[in-house]
Amino acid sequence: MELIGWDDFTRVELRVGRIVAAEVFAQARKPAYLLQVDFGPEIGIRKSSAQITHHYTPQGLIGKQVVAVVNFPKKQIGPVMSECLVTGFHDAEGGVVLCVPDQPVPLGTKLL
Repeated sequence: MELIGWDDFTRVELRVGRIVAAEVFAQARKPAYLLQVDFGPEIGIRKSSAQITHHYTPQGLIGKQVVAVVNFPKKQIGPVMSECLVTGFHDAEGGVVLCVPDQPVPLGTKLL
């Protein structure tokens, strides 16, 4: 594991957002959803492609708060421009479990 300095960590903008829309990303090579995540008035709504189909349905994602990186450059994923990276962890079977706050947090709040 490579060690990083505190300044490296503080440059990553990990923010809380709320999923406001989710749909199947039919053109994706691997099963994925297209998400729209609201990070509040400062950042706004950002799009993301997320390979989280193992544990989640589009309907079950609406309203869920998530932690995402909002200061990566935009990335073209098929026909979609991804504007943030929603974070998660692989479970024992390789499915992705979302990284979420365990209590409600104001939208746009930065991870400490």
